[in-house]
Formats: sequence, structure tokens, C-alpha cells
Amino acid sequence: MPNVVTAALVQATWTGDTESMLAKHEEHAREAARRGAKVIGFQEVFNAPYFCQVQDAEHYRWAEEVPDGPTVRRMRDLARETGMVVVAPVFEVEQSGHYYNTAAVIDADGAYLGKYRKHHIPQVKGFWEKFYFRPGNLGWPVFDTAVGKVGVYICYDRHFPEGWRQLGLNGAQLVYNPSATHRGLSAYLWQLEQPAAAVANEYFVAAINRVGVEEYGDNDFYGTSYFVDPRGRFVGDVAGHSEEELVVRELDFDLIDEVRQQWAFYRDRRPDAYEGLVRP
Repeated sequence: MPNVVTAALVQATWTGDTESMLAKHEEHAREAARRGAKVIGFQEVFNAPYFCQVQDAEHYRWAEEVPDGPTVRRMRDLARETGMVVVAPVFEVEQSGHYYNTAAVIDADGAYLGKYRKHHIPQVKGFWEKFYFRPGNLGWPVFDTAVGKVGVYICYDRHFPEGWRQLGLNGAQLVYNPSATHRGLSAYLWQLEQPAAAVANEYFVAAINRVGVEEYGDNDFYGTSYFVDPRGRFVGDVAGHSEEELVVRELDFDLIDEVRQQWAFYRDRRPDAYEGLVRP
């Protein structure tokens, strides 16, 4: 029997407040479940604006504990209600002065499976993330979910091939890449890097971007979210560049084994020769 997983992602516009942002993501999730989805992922800090366009201490107010904060608790209820795995990226506070760009992974029964913390933190115009976030310190976990093995790599991380590879070595079948990236900075790379990572590591990637212009800056988030398969092919159409959109696609996980047997990249790796990659 084919091992087909129906997966979803949401590219969303900022509503102006957390409550309405959460409510509309819940409605997108319910619609995805009606369309047969068993896993869904949301964009980077999905319950807030992309406040990193500015450096202002007022924005620490968006931070919550993970998993005990209100957003993750609510997403656990949503997972139980819909029977879907949920990837929920939020601004995490661990303790005073310890903040992370984090994604919680919740199983289809509402169980909290763990979290990924963004490793690579940018500090450039319009993306002042070092003002807010410490670098991730939990490695590259892959979560054993109801739909298979799911990993997360957040936004700026995608420019660094090492984490993509570690997720593959850890067994990932599907990696969600929640992002907030704008037209002038990276549009050229957006449909290049994640398909290349899917090919190099032979798994599915869900690339999610925000859409629209928000109140804290002039970044034009260009959407165009998509799923890509282990051969680097888009699964269905890429989402539009200017409107909010729910994307639901069928992913044939049997293709992972097929590609790995054909291309054999994991067989032909040479970790014994890569020592120089980790020298300071």
C-alpha cells in the first residue's frame, strides 16, 4: 500500500493581534483536516508580527514558555480536535534573559513531543534577530509523529547545509521550514535552496513564508510557500505571492526510499573526510 501523507501549511497575513491570529490559524487547520490533512505547519513566530524588523524591548512581550505557554497549550487542543500533527513556531522565553526562536511539535493526539530552537540567528537590516534570540542549543531533533518522522529548520537556517544534513541523518522524512523573508533580500534563493536541500538529503520539505507588509517595517513578505519532494520537484502548485493561503498536498513517502536507493547519497557520504568542516 502506498505510504501517502496528506500535509498542509499556512502562509498568513498579520491580523494585528495574537487572539485573531490564533483563531484564523485554527480555522485553517480545521479546513485542512476536512481536506484530509494529517500534519500542518505554520510560519515563523506565527502568533505574532515579525517584530525583528526593529530593535525594541517592547517586543519581548510576545514571548511565551514552551510548552506551558498559552499558544502551545491551545495548539495541543487543536491537534486533539483535528487529529493532526501541528508544527507551531513561537517566540520562546525559557527564563529571564533566555529567549529563543522556537517551534513546538505536537502529535495528533495533542501530546507535546518537543521543540526545535533556531540555530542561525541573523543580524542585518530588517532582520535584527540577535537583539531578541539566543542561538538554538537543542541540536536537530527529529520527532516520531503519527505521520512519520518530522523535523524543523527555521528561516535563516535554510542557508546552512549542515543542519539539513543532520536532520536527514537523524531520520527525517518531512522537514518544515517556517520563515519570514522579504522580496528584496531572498526571493531569488527561495525556490532554489529548499529544493536543493530536499535533493541533497532525500526527504520532503515544506517551505513556508509570510505574506504582506506589516506594521513594524517595510519588509514585503512574498509568500510563494510550497512542498517539494526528494527529487526537488514542487508537489502541486506554489502558493501565490500576495494573498494568504492554505496549501494541502499529498506526499508519497515511498518516494524517499526509491530516491535513496537510486541516488545513494547517504551510502557515498565521506564523514571520515569532513573533519575540516567543523574546525573553528
